[in-house]
Amino acid sequence: MAELSAPFAPDWVLPPGESILDIAEERGWKQAELAQRLGYSEKHVSQLINGKVPLTVDAAQRLERVLGSTMDFWLSLEANYQRHKARLEAAERHAGWVPWLDELPLKELMACEAIPKQRLDSRHKPGLVDACLRFFGVATPDEWRAHYGGMQMAFRRSRAEQSDVGAISAWLRLGEQQAEKLDGSKYDRARFEAALHRIRNLTGEPPEVFEPQMRTLLHEAGVLLVLVPAIPRAHVSGVARWLSPTRPLIQLSLYGKTNDKFWFSFFHEAAHILLHANSKEDKKSIFLDDPNAAHAEDPREHEANEWSGNWLIPSQYAQGLASLRTKAAVADFARHIGVHPGIVVGRLQHDKLIDPSWMNDLKQSFRFKDSGNT
Repeated sequence: MAELSAPFAPDWVLPPGESILDIAEERGWKQAELAQRLGYSEKHVSQLINGKVPLTVDAAQRLERVLGSTMDFWLSLEANYQRHKARLEAAERHAGWVPWLDELPLKELMACEAIPKQRLDSRHKPGLVDACLRFFGVATPDEWRAHYGGMQMAFRRSRAEQSDVGAISAWLRLGEQQAEKLDGSKYDRARFEAALHRIRNLTGEPPEVFEPQMRTLLHEAGVLLVLVPAIPRAHVSGVARWLSPTRPLIQLSLYGKTNDKFWFSFFHEAAHILLHANSKEDKKSIFLDDPNAAHAEDPREHEANEWSGNWLIPSQYAQGLASLRTKAAVADFARHIGVHPGIVVGRLQHDKLIDPSWMNDLKQSFRFKDSGNT
C-alpha cells in the first residue's frame, strides 16, 4: 500500500495581489492605470497587491470585470492566503509556547493516542503544542492555566503528591472526552442507590459479565462511569466529580487493579456522589483519590472509606472477619455475604488480620478495555 503523503504546508505564502500584478503586467498596465480601472486609489491597490488589506467581495467583483476570471476565483485566492497566513502565524505562536509542554505528561498522552506520537525535538514540539491545545479544548496555554490551573481550588486531594496539575488535568481531560460521547438521564439518587445494591451483587462475576450490566445500571441512574489509563505522575486512581449539577462522573484508572481495589475504589467514589453533593458548592469539588494513600486529612475521605468498606462487608458481618484463617473459610464467608472472596482478602489485609502476602490467589486481576461506551 502506498504511503499517504503529508499535506502541502509551505513556510511561505503569497497574497492574491501577486496574481493581480502578474495579469496587470501582462497587459502592460501600471498600478496607476489598474487603480483607475478598478476605481480604487493607488495606495489601496498597492496595499491589496502586498496583502496589507483583505480582498473583499467588492474587490473581487471589480477584479472579475477588469481582469477576468470569476469573483469566486479571487475570493478563493484570498481565503487560501488568509488560511496559510494564519497557519504560519499560529506556528510562530506555538513555537513560543513550547516551554508549556514541560508541564504535561506527553509520553503518556502519546501512549494512549490522545495526541499523535512525535519525537520530542525542536522540529516537532510546535506541532505538539497545537495537538495539546486541541486535546484540552483550549485556545492557548493561558486558557489552560485559567481553566485547569484554576480547577486546583476544587481539588480534594487524598495525598500530598497530587500536585502535578499537568498530569492530573490530562487524566481528568481523558475522562471528560469519554463522558462527552455519552448521553444519559439526569441524576436520580434513588435509582443510583438501587443500582449500587445490584452492582454489589455482581462483584463475584468476571468483568465481561459485570461491566456491561454495571454501565447500564449507572446509565439509567444518570451517573457516568469512565475507565481511563493511569498517568503515574498524577497519583490518582479514581475521581468523583460533577460535570454539571445533574451529571455526576465516576472515573477510575485501570492500572494494576485487583478486584478488591477496584470495587473498593468504585464504591468509595460512589460514596462521594451520594454523601458529598448536597449543595451547588459541594458539586464543584473534585475528589482525587488514591487507595494507596496511607492517610487523608479530609474527613470526607474517611467517611467515603468507611461507607465503601461497610457497603462491601456490612458492619453486622465484620466481627466475623477475625476468625477467618483459611481460604475455605474466606470463600464460605464471601459466599454467605454475597461478594467475591478477593474483596474479603483485601479487607483482612487492610485491617492487618492477615499478612499482605497471604491468600492473594483468591483475588482476581483484571483490566478493562479503555472505553466509555455503554
